[in-house]
Amino acid sequence: MNDSEPTIVAFLCNWCTFTAADLAGTSRLEYPQNVRIVRMMCSGMVDPMYVIKSFIGGADGVLIGGCWPGDCHYINGNMKVRRRVALLKKMLDTFGIGEDRLWLKWIAASEGNMFAETVEQMTQHLGKLGPSPFRLNRIV
Repeated sequence: MNDSEPTIVAFLCNWCTFTAADLAGTSRLEYPQNVRIVRMMCSGMVDPMYVIKSFIGGADGVLIGGCWPGDCHYINGNMKVRRRVALLKKMLDTFGIGEDRLWLKWIAASEGNMFAETVEQMTQHLGKLGPSPFRLNRIV
């Protein structure tokens, strides 16, 4: 990865989106290598501080991937994260980071191609936005 590519920290549900990322890899689908994956048991377990620390650490964008609504292995974890992301987006605007640097995507285990497309789209979008205001602190 070169320094001009945006860095994405991805918090992925173990049961769906992480499995989709694994499928994308085993299927040899090409997508940008600028994503740093953090495997979570459920997207509902993503603490807002993880997202904020990712940005403070220099991430240009954060992706949270979870099961489709109604398919959560922990019943309603993905609904919890949906509410948290709505609040986080407001906070990110207040901090001057911008809400469009945080993405929440529902990606099922069988949708490896959707994972690859999401990372590609997010990379292009973040490239247009430019580096994060905290990029000088890059530790990710």
